[in-house]
Amino acid sequence: MCIKKSVGVAGHNDLVDVLIFQILYNLNRSRFKGNPPPKLKPDGRIGPNTLNAIARFETRVMKLAESDQMIVPGDATIQALLAGLPKGPTKEKLGVVMPQALPTRIDLYFDPLVAGMKRYKITSGLRIAHFIAQIAHESGSFRYAEELADGSAYEGRPDLGNIRPGDGKRFKGRGLIQLTGRANYERYSQATGIDYVSKPQRIATDPYAAVDVACWFWSDKGLNTVADRDDARTITKRINGGFNGIDDRLDHLGRAKAVLGLA
Repeated sequence: MCIKKSVGVAGHNDLVDVLIFQILYNLNRSRFKGNPPPKLKPDGRIGPNTLNAIARFETRVMKLAESDQMIVPGDATIQALLAGLPKGPTKEKLGVVMPQALPTRIDLYFDPLVAGMKRYKITSGLRIAHFIAQIAHESGSFRYAEELADGSAYEGRPDLGNIRPGDGKRFKGRGLIQLTGRANYERYSQATGIDYVSKPQRIATDPYAAVDVACWFWSDKGLNTVADRDDARTITKRINGGFNGIDDRLDHLGRAKAVLGLA
């Protein structure tokens, strides 16, 4: 589902749901005849401007006789808003999937995402939806390309290849799906032909590397075929080792499917 609960007069009006409507409305302004109405401020707050926007869209674009200023998951208004989106992956669609992502972060990662998904054949609707949903959760909506902990917990972990002093901090998690441990940095370096062992920070600071390592991990774990089966549980377990954050991942997946026309 694109929104989880009702938005509008007497609606539940969760911040994220209101924000999603506001973003969708702004993306549909060109569908109004004559001069387009002013943009809504995408702040997630319900108020007269957002309520009037619901009514304006329903009466002027959808041509309804009247509006009750209320939308609910999966209703005709949500479907009409989604129908106004452009085809294929766009920055605007990422903004709907990750409504709390800063536009500057979407700008930073969008071109690397297009290139990386093409390279690793993450190209069907289901593959894109599942991949974007997972990196949205793993990166906190593009806020983090490096884990916040200093990595000392990984010190002396031979299962990660951390056999030299300082390896824990040096090879802590980086990338939109976090690469962790000397052994994994060595494997990724071999796969790409780029030395990330001597310059591990580059995986966090270079947006192309941060995205590419996530795509490489996805491919290495065989997740395209799992996405083809629409199996979010297995994908989550292969990435996380368990089911941490599964509800948030599924929320992102629902929105990704909606904007890609899969829901």
